[in-house]
Amino acid sequence: MRAERTVSPRQPPRQQKAHAFRLAESNILPAGLPLPDGETACGATMARQETVRGLERGLRVLEALEAQPIASLHDLYLATRISKPSLLRVLQTLEKFHLVSRRLGDGRYRAGTSLTRRPRRNARHERVAEAAAPVLDRLCQKITWPSDLIVPAGGHMVIAETSQTQTPFLIKAGNIGTPVNWLLSGVGRAYLAYCPDKERVAILGRLRRSGQPVDRLAHEPARLGRILAETRQRGYAIRDPGFAGGFYGRPPQDDGLAAVAVPLSDGNRVYGAINILWVKTAQPVEDFARRHLPDLQSAAREIVDSLKAPKNRRWQA
Repeated sequence: MRAERTVSPRQPPRQQKAHAFRLAESNILPAGLPLPDGETACGATMARQETVRGLERGLRVLEALEAQPIASLHDLYLATRISKPSLLRVLQTLEKFHLVSRRLGDGRYRAGTSLTRRPRRNARHERVAEAAAPVLDRLCQKITWPSDLIVPAGGHMVIAETSQTQTPFLIKAGNIGTPVNWLLSGVGRAYLAYCPDKERVAILGRLRRSGQPVDRLAHEPARLGRILAETRQRGYAIRDPGFAGGFYGRPPQDDGLAAVAVPLSDGNRVYGAINILWVKTAQPVEDFARRHLPDLQSAAREIVDSLKAPKNRRWQA
C-alpha cells in the first residue's frame, strides 16, 4: 500500500496550497478502501471527482482572497473564472466554516481572519468587523433601525461595518470606510469614556494638534471630562447637541438622525463602538434609549464574547 502523503505544518501557506492542488489533481482512491453497500466503483469515482472539483474551486477562491482580501463576487469571478452560480455555492460553504465572511455594508467578501497567515493592515479591526456583522444583522432584523460598528483610525474613527443596507428606512449615514469624528459623535464619546486612560491621553494629544473644527473640544479638558463622566453614568453615549451629522474632514451636513452608542469593552480594553441610528423626529433620545438600549448592550456583549472565544470554536460549522 502506498504511504499517505501529509502536509507539514511548517510549510509556508503557498507551498501547502500547491501540495493540496497536487493531491486533488492526482484523484487517487487509496488501495483497499471498501465501497459502501450498493455503490459501484464508477459511482464512487464520479462522486470523488465532484468532491475533488469542489475542493479545487474552494482553494482557488481562497487563493484569490489572499491576493485581494476584500473582493466582490465579480472580482472573484474575474480572478477564478468559476461561474457565478458555482462561485456562490463555494462561498456559502466557505462561510459555513468561517473561512470567508460577507460584509453587511456592501456585500463584498473577505478572507476569514482565523484563516489567513499573511500580515494584513488593520487585521485586528477586520476581526472585530467579522464578529460584528451577524450580530448587527440580527439586531436590525429585531428593531428595524440600523447600526454601525466604528473603530479607531488615528485622528478619527471609521465605519468598519454597518446594517444600513438591511433597514427598510431610507437612512444613509456613511459607508464602510467613512471617517467619523471622535469628540462630537456618540460612538467617539462611547469609546473615549471607556477606553484605558493611557489610550485616551494619546488620542486627545493627537486631536489637540489637529486643525479640524470638530476637534476643538480636545482643548477643553474640563468640559470634555464632564461629558465623558456623564456618558459613563448614563450608560450610553449620544451626539453633541450642536452636531447634526456629517463626515470627518468634510463640511457639516444635517443628516436628520439621532444615535445612541455603547463601547465594545471587555473591562480591560475597547475594541470599538456600536450604535443605533434613527430619524430624530420619530422619537426623543431618552424614550428611544429606554426601549432599545438593552438590545444594543446585549449585541455589544455578544460581539465581545465572540472576539474572546477560542479560534477552534469560531471554526465550527
